[in-house]
Amino acid sequence: MSVIEGDAGEHAGGDSAREPTATEDLLYDVIRRLWPLHRTVVRAVERELADTGMTAGEHALLDTLHTEGPRTVPQLARTMGLDRQPVQRWVNHAAELGLVVTAPNPAHRRSSLIRLTTEGTAAIRGIQRFESTELRQRLADLPAEDVRTALHVLDRLGEEFRHLANGSRVQREETDSQGSRDSRGGEGSNGSNGKPEGHDSRPTAPLMHKGRSGA
Repeated sequence: MSVIEGDAGEHAGGDSAREPTATEDLLYDVIRRLWPLHRTVVRAVERELADTGMTAGEHALLDTLHTEGPRTVPQLARTMGLDRQPVQRWVNHAAELGLVVTAPNPAHRRSSLIRLTTEGTAAIRGIQRFESTELRQRLADLPAEDVRTALHVLDRLGEEFRHLANGSRVQREETDSQGSRDSRGGEGSNGSNGKPEGHDSRPTAPLMHKGRSGA
């Protein structure tokens, strides 16, 4: 995966033979660890849920609903950084278990809200209490500042990889350039805020909610 190489080439004037910096090496090490870490977390969660009937994906679904409140399936998919189809499957199974229900959506009659039931709320709270106890015992040696730094790095990686995944990195740069021309009254100005028509400035969703997707 040549993500960092691409940026390095730009900063070095296109010299692809330049040796990677220490920071780039560290970033590659972080990226290399993410996939096996994700799979390990999923396996640990699946073992934890063995007697509940839930999958790791449904755990992430309930956690999202508990944190964010009622959401539509498309909203859940965006928040969790996943396709709609697996999220819909998790919703269907969680509904069969009595953990979630659909509710009318005042903002969109044809797209129902998914919300936790009383049983679903109790289930995710119980799981979170257990997980919190485990985290305190197993990771007590990690300072809070280290954890905050890890969150910052993961957030940045997620943001940049989302741009790479949807091809928006170049589009974003082109939009910035276009916006500069528009602000000077150049070609393409829409006469309002300097952004071309159709520009969407909404932030993208997190790549993965708490690292759990449930394969």
